[in-house]
Formats: sequence, structure tokens, C-alpha cells
Amino acid sequence: MAKMMEPRFKLSRRLGVNIYGHPKALNRANMKSSIGKKKLSSYGIQLLEKQKLKAYYGVLEKQFRIYVRKAMKSKGKTGEAILQTLECRLDNLVYRMGFAVSIREARQMVNHGHIMVNGRKVNIPSFSVSTSDIISLNDKSRKILKFSEQFINSGAAPYNYITKDMESFEAQLTYIPARDEIPVIVNEQLVVEFYSRK
Repeated sequence: MAKMMEPRFKLSRRLGVNIYGHPKALNRANMKSSIGKKKLSSYGIQLLEKQKLKAYYGVLEKQFRIYVRKAMKSKGKTGEAILQTLECRLDNLVYRMGFAVSIREARQMVNHGHIMVNGRKVNIPSFSVSTSDIISLNDKSRKILKFSEQFINSGAAPYNYITKDMESFEAQLTYIPARDEIPVIVNEQLVVEFYSRK
């Protein structure tokens, strides 16, 4: 399976934003290392926003194009539709719900069969979660101290569109989040413009 392998801190410094939420990610950032702080053409700015959004969710170009095409055919705002689709990926929700400490770890947990959706094992990171779907650790994985502690220590759900049940190691997507609830710093309209010009 293809995946992003670039060093996390290096990527954050290059894009000029803390993609992974780690407190030390931008410690060595400077004017030379950050593309976002350089004077860019309109195309360059659009490209930067696309790269940021892909990095936030760890999605490669081929998959990302599919999401963009689907969003362009949907009703409503295309940029918001792209973000909502990405936010509802299984690997992302496993991360948001506190099962994993990073999107990369979340993807690995899904690949290795630690995660269940509605009581059935799902090992596809890009699986699209629907509202009211129950995401949980499987029985064996609940006995792995690292996973159970991560889920408990992450506390109550930090996002309104997620609910957590600490005792049963389950969490739920209660509704599709609006744009202002999705915690990514990106101008999604520029991403739409980038693909619209082709």
C-alpha cells in the first residue's frame, strides 16, 4: 500500500504549518525552510494549499483526485465537501477519537485489524464512516495496554461530532462536521481552483 513516508517535522517546516500537532514540529522553522513564507505565484499558493491538505490526512495524489472529482459533482460547496469526505475517513476518525496519537499510527492500527466498525473488522484506512457508525477496538486489542491507555488518556471527545464511551472502548461519528468544526488550517477554495484550472 502506498503511503506518505516523508519525515513529519521536515514536511511541517516546508509547508509552514504544524501538520501533525506535535509541539516541536516547527522548532527549527525559518524563512528559508518554509515554502509558505516565500513569495509565490497564484499557482504556487494553490499548490501549497493542496499539499497542506494532502499532508493533514496523509493522502496521496491519486486518491486525493478521486475525492476532488466526487466533491465537484456533489451539491453545495466543493471545498467543504472535500474536507468532509477526508474527515470521515476511518483512519482519520480513529486518530480524532483518541485510539491513536497520530494519523500514521491510526492507519497502521486499521491495517493490522485492531479497529472494528459496527462490530466487524475493517482494515481499509480509506473506509468512509457514516453517521451513527460505531468504531471500537477489537477484544484482543483492548488488552494491549498502549491502545487502551491512549484511548482513556485522550479524554472526552474534543470535537462535537464525535462521542466516546470509555468503558466499552467505542466512539461514534454523530454527524458530518461543518467546515468551521474541522481542525485543519487550509484554504480549501484554493485547492478547488487548483484542480479547476486543469
